[in-house]
Amino acid sequence: MLLSAVSFTAMNLLVKYLAHFGGGQLVFFRAVGSLFFTMSYLLYHKISILGNQKKLLIYRGLAGVTSMGLFFMSVNYLPIGSAVSLRYISPIFATILAVFFLRERVKPIQWLFFLMAFGGVVMIKGFDHNINSFGLILVLGSALFSGVVYVLINKIGHGDHPVVIVNYFMWISVVIGAILSAFNWTTPVGKEWILLLSLGVFGYFGQLFMTKAFQSQATNKVVSLKYVEVIFTIVAGVFWFADSYPFLSLIGTLLVITGLILNIWFRRK
Repeated sequence: MLLSAVSFTAMNLLVKYLAHFGGGQLVFFRAVGSLFFTMSYLLYHKISILGNQKKLLIYRGLAGVTSMGLFFMSVNYLPIGSAVSLRYISPIFATILAVFFLRERVKPIQWLFFLMAFGGVVMIKGFDHNINSFGLILVLGSALFSGVVYVLINKIGHGDHPVVIVNYFMWISVVIGAILSAFNWTTPVGKEWILLLSLGVFGYFGQLFMTKAFQSQATNKVVSLKYVEVIFTIVAGVFWFADSYPFLSLIGTLLVITGLILNIWFRRK
């Protein structure tokens, strides 16, 4: 899980550094970099690329690319640490959506944890003058569509191989990213080609390491380490981009993480 957090942190920092390329182009290169791994895996293991539940797989891909695109756009307006921490409220949206579409039950105490996390969001917005309102809308939209992804993956269940699901997501991202970037293409120069393709590499290994951690026998012990990514990104953002975070804004970030971790622990108990 720590390796996953490091990989995702590296991807987040590169997204911020390369933000001038625009959301569509970042989505395109993020997907191309990961497709090398997903396609190689499916072809080597002779797994059908088309999958079984094509409609749900397409919906999952569309929701995923929307979430990713909105997040990539938001880093133009927000400190990278704030963008990552705000996007992490997606489990709240996922739970609310699951109540309506999957008929899942939510215990009253879970709503208390969600309220704590939303209180943290209010604190981040209220006490950090670097939080742009448009950027906040973008990253909350990203979190919402990320919640939709969780619900769709739950709906897909074990009917399709996990790599098939990711592969659909990457192909749809390549197509949509290519269409969007065609209208505003910026040609990379020198090392920028490597950095752009690295987005997909770090994203792929971040997902891989996280999946391996969840498959281990110690899931309850490592699940909270997922949120170390927020801390890594905030610290790295301070040194790389000279981001600054007011004390009460950091308290708000802590409230968001605490509320989400308590919800995870309670559900698993």
